[in-house]
Amino acid sequence: MSDQSSQERKLFGVEQLSLRSLILGTLGSIIITASSMYVALRLSALPWPTIFVAVLSMALLKILGKTTLNEINVTQTGMSAGAMVAGGLAFTLPGLWINGIWEGQAFTQARLWQVICIALAGVILGSILTWFLRRRFVDQEALPFPVGKAAADTIIVGDAGGKKSALLFGSMTLSALFTFLRDNFGWIPAFISSQRLNARNLQLGFWMSPMAVGIGYIIGTLYTGVWFLGAVLSYLVIIPLGTAFKLFSSVQAAVDFKNTLGIGLMVGTGIGILLGYLLSLLKKKKSAPVATGSLQNDTEVNKGTTGVWTLLGVAVAFVLSVVCGIGPIPSLLLMLGVLFASAMAAIISGETGINPMEVFGIIVLLAVRLIVPVDAATSFFIAAAVAVSCGYSGDLLFDYKAGRILGTNPVAQLISQVVGGLAGAVVAAPVMFAVVRQFGGVGPGTELPAGQAFLVSQMISGVGEPVVFGIAAVAGALLYLLKVPVMTLGIGIYLPFGISAPMFLGGALRFITDRLRPKAAETGNIAASGLFGGEGITGVGIAIVKMITGG
Repeated sequence: MSDQSSQERKLFGVEQLSLRSLILGTLGSIIITASSMYVALRLSALPWPTIFVAVLSMALLKILGKTTLNEINVTQTGMSAGAMVAGGLAFTLPGLWINGIWEGQAFTQARLWQVICIALAGVILGSILTWFLRRRFVDQEALPFPVGKAAADTIIVGDAGGKKSALLFGSMTLSALFTFLRDNFGWIPAFISSQRLNARNLQLGFWMSPMAVGIGYIIGTLYTGVWFLGAVLSYLVIIPLGTAFKLFSSVQAAVDFKNTLGIGLMVGTGIGILLGYLLSLLKKKKSAPVATGSLQNDTEVNKGTTGVWTLLGVAVAFVLSVVCGIGPIPSLLLMLGVLFASAMAAIISGETGINPMEVFGIIVLLAVRLIVPVDAATSFFIAAAVAVSCGYSGDLLFDYKAGRILGTNPVAQLISQVVGGLAGAVVAAPVMFAVVRQFGGVGPGTELPAGQAFLVSQMISGVGEPVVFGIAAVAGALLYLLKVPVMTLGIGIYLPFGISAPMFLGGALRFITDRLRPKAAETGNIAASGLFGGEGITGVGIAIVKMITGG
């Protein structure tokens, strides 16, 4: 690919940052934010738009003339920024309608500004924290971050052409066709389950998702195996055997137990992260050496400047949360909680490609309520701020992973992400009110089921099994310190079996191919990236069309 002039590749004195990458990234973020809000409310799901925007950025920049892999990566970083902002809001705030706190259209200028403020606070906190998390989880520990790896493969192979490009776009086309037939026509079931097994309390199933299989292949055998172990414990042991031997009064009681267990393990992982950091300070250990890999143009700002921007950003986020109505003390606890939750989000995103942002919102919310009393409306805003920050952090870490592979300047990525994220925060709030108004309501039994927000609304009153939660949290912390991927185990216990199954299938395929054809690992990753990208592109595309047509 032809290089650009040095002037075109340097904006504000930052290498690899161009004006057109900022403009395209911001405009793309506005569109993706709106469509993501729509699909999150209607489908209770939100596919990562990373591959979609990588392909779109590549196409637009090539049309405009000379470009580089790094400029494509920077543009893609900005475009995807608003999607998880929309997801963070959509997965939490509809609980205000579900719990009857807001009624009807619920739109007022004051509420609009509340939502904008909490979204902006989440974006700012996510940007700051991810900058520091990048060094540990992307550079030092080199977690898989499968979505970022797939994005980098898409950009590299898509630009190079040849057999690898044919493989990538061939698998992407098959995945896109499968998704289109499934989601637009309903010719392929989205989920397969058995009523006979369900009647025996075996809540098994299989999510018909090429994207999930591709993610499972990319993250490999270890993480998918631990993930699936959690699913087996939940759906083949705890629920069926627990009810059969009368350990639980009902199936719902068994489900509540396994949910509490999964959340407790994830919280314990966060505690383990904190303890590990404190132990490293006490022992005065030096940072681990940077993992080997592609050379990265890591043009960093100096430590003094970083500290000033960090303090300023946290102060602005604090003020925004107070203005939103959360209050000074809960807002201070929120700042600390986001730090804790973002580290957990970094690990689970890095290991699995999944980011249950609403779960992290619940965790911090419950912690805040243990310390200070807050009303129900404030509780939802706290959960929203955490969810936005965690979702935003996961998206940016995927982009940093892609940048690590491509040798992109992370400062240029950070600027692009912040600009795109701020635009997304401003757009997501009015779109949320507009979509709810269009469909006349939100929650179970409506055309906007908002499943994650319903979960948050159910957890507002607290954890159902405090003793189980406490034991699981302690176990999670200890296992993390012993280098066990316990966060992945927790997510397997918590999420439905049907989501875990295709992930495990992808990991099993990776296990087989690594032993039968170990030299074909790169080829397999490219094909898996295509599976992931095809569903992501089609899912976002369908969402945009339905949003415009009102379908």
